[in-house]
Amino acid sequence: MYIYGGNHNGRYLSDLHVLDLRSCTWSKIEAKVESKSVETPSPINITPSAGHSLIPWENKLLSIAGHTKDPSETFQVKAFDLQIGTWSMLNTYGKPPVSRGGQSVTLVGTTLVIFGGQDAKQTLLNDLHILDLETLTWDEIDAVGVPPSPRSGHAAAVHAERYLLIFGGGSHATCFNDLHVLDLQTMEWSRPTQQGEIPVPRAGHAGVTVGENWFIVGGGDNKSGASETVVLNMSTLAWSVVTSVEGRVPLASEGLSLVVGSLNGEDILISFGGYNGHYNSEVNVLKPSHKSTLQSKIMEGPLPDSVSAVHNATNPTRDLESEFEVGQEGKIRETAIDNFEPMKSKGGETSEHILAMLKAEKEELESSFNNEKLLSLQLKQELADAEARNTDLYKELQSVRGQLASEQSRCFKLEVDVAELRQKLQTMETLQRELELLQRQKATSEQVAINAKQRQGPGGVWGWLAGSTPQNADDA
Repeated sequence: MYIYGGNHNGRYLSDLHVLDLRSCTWSKIEAKVESKSVETPSPINITPSAGHSLIPWENKLLSIAGHTKDPSETFQVKAFDLQIGTWSMLNTYGKPPVSRGGQSVTLVGTTLVIFGGQDAKQTLLNDLHILDLETLTWDEIDAVGVPPSPRSGHAAAVHAERYLLIFGGGSHATCFNDLHVLDLQTMEWSRPTQQGEIPVPRAGHAGVTVGENWFIVGGGDNKSGASETVVLNMSTLAWSVVTSVEGRVPLASEGLSLVVGSLNGEDILISFGGYNGHYNSEVNVLKPSHKSTLQSKIMEGPLPDSVSAVHNATNPTRDLESEFEVGQEGKIRETAIDNFEPMKSKGGETSEHILAMLKAEKEELESSFNNEKLLSLQLKQELADAEARNTDLYKELQSVRGQLASEQSRCFKLEVDVAELRQKLQTMETLQRELELLQRQKATSEQVAINAKQRQGPGGVWGWLAGSTPQNADDA
């Protein structure tokens, strides 16, 4: 079991360790950097990373992508030669994916299938890329159907060298327990119905396949760890619970590493590390069989500080992601499940069963699509009717606007007439005041005349008595 890189208290690591399962002893590999090679024309710097994937290929370990202290836009593929103990950087061709961590990398034949993850800007991804390991050429896949939502920390496995299964993972706000299947021949996504005891939502879990059974261990939802180890029969898509733990134990951690190996002729699952409030360096062994002879032992030798693991390239494996690391003393613990028998297909069912289920799912989706298409036509007709009504309303609105403009013109004329009348009224008021003034002046003049006559009246009588002729008589 190989452990490379990881993270401890925010510090990225680049050390490489190997666990001998027979002696239960850790050893640190003093790796060298290859200065020049066919793949690497110049010296390289092996940057410490976490969230990468470690894949065995021929006599090499391939470290795929991962987060680093200084984010890079380059999607890196590093190779460790197990024979000569050197690191080198593989030069690839075509358009590579953006750099990321928390993705899934699945070995399918001579290709690596990369899905999802999170880039250096913390943007979640759901893109799909394939790297041909023989030509080292990238190919971005535009699959049909509805893909999984953007996520990281999910698990992936391949069934019958044709179907890529994606389970769980998380976004910034939630974790998932959905299952998606990609047909690698038709490049079509589907979301089949899950059977059995469906696991709780989780991210940061790890998974390995043994035959047609896909074991899922650990994970969590950033609040608590997933306590149940579950298995999916990839032919029937039925879940079963293998075992369950209690409390904050390493098996209920996020970011642990998981591999499948062989000991004394039987398959075993080996988990290492993880984070559940503190960093773990414990190794746990699961035997889904009553034929168990391995005893719990204290590990000897220095413990690695990372949790990204992969077993020897001669054994089947899956991609394993590094997230956390520990530095404390660890132990190997064994869990033996007596008489465990995961749900199997009946009547010798093979991958044809899952193909039939996928076809049924496809027919159901096509039926839903036809219904949606019919609904779309109805909505288009309703939209056309609404547009016709809108046209009539627009014409009516234009007519009302014309009437309103006419009324506004009349109103303006009336305002002009009112202004003229107000001006005339003001003129009349001025004339009225002048008339009243003249009338008062006239009345005053008349009063003065009357008073003058009254004063002249007595003088005339005395003049007559005196024998003088009145002036008015002379005038006459």
